[in-house]
Amino acid sequence: MSPSLVQRVVGLGAVALLAAVAALAISARGGGSTSTTTLAQRVPAPGGGWYHAVAGVARPRLGAHTACGHVLRPTTEGVSDPVLPCGAKLFIGFGKTEVLTQVIDRGPSVPGRRFELTRALADALGVRGAQPVRWAFAR
Repeated sequence: MSPSLVQRVVGLGAVALLAAVAALAISARGGGSTSTTTLAQRVPAPGGGWYHAVAGVARPRLGAHTACGHVLRPTTEGVSDPVLPCGAKLFIGFGKTEVLTQVIDRGPSVPGRRFELTRALADALGVRGAQPVRWAFAR
């Protein structure tokens, strides 16, 4: 192979690499003016409203791993649910407050409750003990 051919191949490779990096940078920042930011939205329950359930506050097991693989910390916000898959995004509402959260554990083990809330999520919502909450899937 001649030195000029090697130089051309290396130059073309560098141009292709630069183009790939530029394309990744543009797609990572949303593609400029044609991009729209999509935030999670509530999926209404049948009839247009919310689902209703009783939620309790989970006993803290700080430092423990949940069934979904999360490590519980004082700031961890999430819910335990016996049916929904790990990572399912939900809106939980109590009073005038609504929070986007996710399923981070299996449970609850207390009869009559649909969800167990982490202490941080319960504090964000203002839930004390077992309370009726409203919930909806997020998309």
